[in-house]
Amino acid sequence: MYRALSESDNTYDGIFIAAIKTTGIFCRPSCPARTPLRRNVEFFPSADFALSAGYRPCKRCRPLAPAGDAPAWLRSLLDMVEEDPAARITDADLRSMKYDPVRVRRWFKKHHGMTFQAYLRARRLGLAIGRIRHGEDQARTAFGHGYESLSGFREAFGRIFNITPGRSSGAVNMYINRILTPLGPMVAGATDEGLCLLEFADRRMLETQLRTLRRRMNCTITPGRNEHLDRIDEELMEYFNGSLREFKVEIVVPGTEFQKQVWSGLRCIPYGRTLSYEQLAGDINRPGAVRAVGRANGDNRIAIVIPCHRVIGADGRLTGYGGGLWRKRYLLELEKS
Repeated sequence: MYRALSESDNTYDGIFIAAIKTTGIFCRPSCPARTPLRRNVEFFPSADFALSAGYRPCKRCRPLAPAGDAPAWLRSLLDMVEEDPAARITDADLRSMKYDPVRVRRWFKKHHGMTFQAYLRARRLGLAIGRIRHGEDQARTAFGHGYESLSGFREAFGRIFNITPGRSSGAVNMYINRILTPLGPMVAGATDEGLCLLEFADRRMLETQLRTLRRRMNCTITPGRNEHLDRIDEELMEYFNGSLREFKVEIVVPGTEFQKQVWSGLRCIPYGRTLSYEQLAGDINRPGAVRAVGRANGDNRIAIVIPCHRVIGADGRLTGYGGGLWRKRYLLELEKS
């Protein structure tokens, strides 16, 4: 834990809290502040324990805020983008608004995997897809979203979405957004039909899951929100507060018939209960397909809502979980409490 603190390793955020005896504050493992000597640090499993021990939260890493939350200095800029997603904001504009373009770029690269300008372009193109799908002329759409020429619009459109604007009228659009949880940021994706993706942002399989969805659904993927993303955001908050036991959000689960059978079986496991892979295979009348059930369980793209965390080993031990065994343990303890 001290090594993680020394390296400001954000993969340990949510696993422990570091409290500094000499200053009386507690921090996330990823805190950028100078690392104190080992003898001046004690560790706690959560902020509650650190507060009870008399420590106060660090103002730099804000350990009481949800992991991945936007810092105070950036919030007004994000609000501005949401109010007018079609706006073009240059580095000169950022400087005139007292923002450091380099600092903004670094934050977006770290938390969204793209620069601020790339994020703005994706937002504009996402709006354009919706306009074209509903019959608006391509030229009107291009000029209405800040592009100086129709050819520039087509080039940008194809580079990001691997599809031409003319063909997008028949394509499904999936909106992608982040949702902050006590276990760290999650990436959620939804079409107009329902939720298609809910994964922890640090899961290695995330990019593979996105490519699979794009191929199976013939969809484009853009930053944005819709009613299903708003609903899962609210339901997750209620779930982690302990006030929701059954998700109502509509879901879309493209896959083989066997995979769909397994995922349906997962949703039948009661809240607060667990099953082994063998028991799950028996429940879906496929007792000889235990390994295939395990693979389908791992291919689940909608974590928590399709509760693959409720499947454990035959001996009662926790088995593999894409989000990490510590998250699986947290979810099971939350439901049992």
